[in-house]
Amino acid sequence: MRASLAVAAPLAGAPRGAADPAASRLRSAARRVRAAAWVLAAATLLPAAAHAQNTHILMISGLGGDPEFTESFHGWLSRFADAATERYGVPAERIVYLGEDPDLDPTRIRARSTAENIRTAFADLAGAMAPADELVVLLAGHGSFRDGTARFNIPGPDVTPAEMGILLAPLGERRITFVNTASASGPFIEELSGPNRTVITATRSGRERNMPRFGLHFVDAFADDGADVDKDARVSMLEAFSYALREVQREYEGDRRLLTEHAMLDDNGDGEGSREPGDLEGDGVLASTVFLTSLGGADADDEVSAELRALYEEKADIEARIADLRRIKDRMPLERYEDELEALLVELALKNREIRAAGGGG
Repeated sequence: MRASLAVAAPLAGAPRGAADPAASRLRSAARRVRAAAWVLAAATLLPAAAHAQNTHILMISGLGGDPEFTESFHGWLSRFADAATERYGVPAERIVYLGEDPDLDPTRIRARSTAENIRTAFADLAGAMAPADELVVLLAGHGSFRDGTARFNIPGPDVTPAEMGILLAPLGERRITFVNTASASGPFIEELSGPNRTVITATRSGRERNMPRFGLHFVDAFADDGADVDKDARVSMLEAFSYALREVQREYEGDRRLLTEHAMLDDNGDGEGSREPGDLEGDGVLASTVFLTSLGGADADDEVSAELRALYEEKADIEARIADLRRIKDRMPLERYEDELEALLVELALKNREIRAAGGGG
């Protein structure tokens, strides 16, 4: 942090003449440094134990095709659910699991993963989630791509990206993380991309049809300890994506095989995924702020929880304004965009400080 701010100081004093392209580039670089510093400040003002909005989780395992895959998909989703409850405090009642074979785990799998049951699950979530709550949807299974349309293979009629978009629509502007770890999953990004949405796919197109290894490593990011890069005792969706990407690459290189899967992440609403998110100007900003979290259980103090919930709703509004600003960046002068972005990042950092003062770190 000190090194970044030290660089920013002399650059900020550069001449502001519009006729000097070099000066303009210097000013832009300075603003990006300061904005990045504020993003870091916003993240670090809250201690490791801080909670954000309540997370709801919908896990769907598709058709395995053979018992080995069916067991594998069930294993991935079970580990993810265990990590969510045991490591990050998400209550089991806020985790819905629809599976190919409910008999694999009758106490955990709520119903078979048919299109009808999936529709019911989304409708129930739309009615149960508070405005500030967040949803994580995790798909494990096989995908297909034919006649120009991607599909997630489930018992009965498959689910297409367009159909999934219809199911997500009633959730409005709530923050949603949608992760499709199946083959041929890339086209889900273009269809589901939107405000307050992080969309992650195991492939970049519908033509990558081999069984991806991304899903296993994405789950490992939450169940194990290797993905927490900033050592804040929690794992963001950006950290999980980056970790899985690295592990997939390492696995293919270890097997001396050509990489046949290229996972993508989109969270800026432009419908185009990135393989290297994290740039302030591109994908990765929203995903870096999304965690598996719980605001508090039944024993939490009602007044404190209400106060914190209000603060988190205000924080979500600021983050939504940041997302809105980024979407119109190309339609406004760069200097104005950077000024407004910096102001919003300062506001976000101060809101995080309010959350901490209200007991968010307790």
